[in-house]
Amino acid sequence: MDINKWKSVAVRINDYKILQAISKNKFRAPASMISKLVDDYVTFQANKLKVTKEAYVKKLLNGKS
Repeated sequence: MDINKWKSVAVRINDYKILQAISKNKFRAPASMISKLVDDYVTFQANKLKVTKEAYVKKLLNGKS
């Protein structure tokens, strides 16, 4: 596995079970569901701050909140 492309995260077991259930209902893999949740959150925050999604991501990755 390419460590530059994939990372592992620890998730509480109850959260994992909920993630599995949500993923199953939406016909997604858990990893895809996490990506969707992150994307939705970034979009929401960018809209809230009235900036583009790309600008918000750039700001996040540069360590500025």
